[in-house]
Amino acid sequence: MTEPRLVRRDEPSEFYIGERCHVLEHWNSPDDAQASIARIRVAPGITTCLHRLRGTAERYLIQSGRGRIEVAGLAASEVGPGDTVFIPADAAQRIANLGDDDLVFFAICTPRFVPECYEDLETELA
Repeated sequence: MTEPRLVRRDEPSEFYIGERCHVLEHWNSPDDAQASIARIRVAPGITTCLHRLRGTAERYLIQSGRGRIEVAGLAASEVGPGDTVFIPADAAQRIANLGDDDLVFFAICTPRFVPECYEDLETELA
């Protein structure tokens, strides 16, 4: 993609995924394979499935709520608004909502997220 572009979402279409969270994709286009941006919402008391993204790094930018992030190679850490977590490609990861309100964060992926890079590690360990 070489031309500037403005994308507006008049009616957000959040969807639930089996990882135990809700996703609203803000930017994910084959025209820009370098990155994608999604807003993730985790309900109170929920922990997302242990997973990894093959060949794709992520950054979680926490917007609201309180959680505990687990990433291979990093001690489990509490996170809150304003915190950013870098998750290297291929690292096992999950996040738990520790609060009474939704945990909301942006997931910024490089290269862009594609379903084929997602690997469910919980099922493999069961």
